[in-house]
Amino acid sequence: MKKFTEITSTIIPLPIKDIDTDMLIPAQRLTSISKDGYGEFLFERFRSEDKNFPLNLPQYKGAKIIVADTNFGCGSSREHAVWALLDYGIEVIIAPSFSDIFFNNSMKNGLVLVTLDKSLTDSILSSANQDNSKDNLVANVNLSTKCVTIGDAKYAFNFDPFYQHCIMNGQDDLDYILHAISAKG
Repeated sequence: MKKFTEITSTIIPLPIKDIDTDMLIPAQRLTSISKDGYGEFLFERFRSEDKNFPLNLPQYKGAKIIVADTNFGCGSSREHAVWALLDYGIEVIIAPSFSDIFFNNSMKNGLVLVTLDKSLTDSILSSANQDNSKDNLVANVNLSTKCVTIGDAKYAFNFDPFYQHCIMNGQDDLDYILHAISAKG
């Protein structure tokens, strides 16, 4: 897993509730157990049906932060959904809530999930969607300080200390255990 401490990126606004794992990566694309090669299929149905879907727009090319509505990652236990997000280049998702299984898959693969109150995410989404002629909304997410900064606004978030340590050190659960065993060595 890649180490993560901090990122500054344009926000990709997805004001959609209940984004499920089939929306993230369609079942017909699950042809491998490799973690690579899924990014091109991320949100495939939305991207093919709506030329104005944010991932189709040039102003979001290379953006690494998604802000979404409630219950992100619901549906099946498909770890491929996390792999698709990471393979596409997404490193952080900010939302009011996440599905439990998606949350666990994300933590084990280094996808940073930031939970903020719905009123805050609604405000961020509203600001990001107001006017396409304005500069894109940019956020800084710092995992060590557990803070999201957008302009002059700062939003603190909670993050499990174990997963914070693992993600900041690029360790999955097994790496953590092996490192602890070798440190005792």
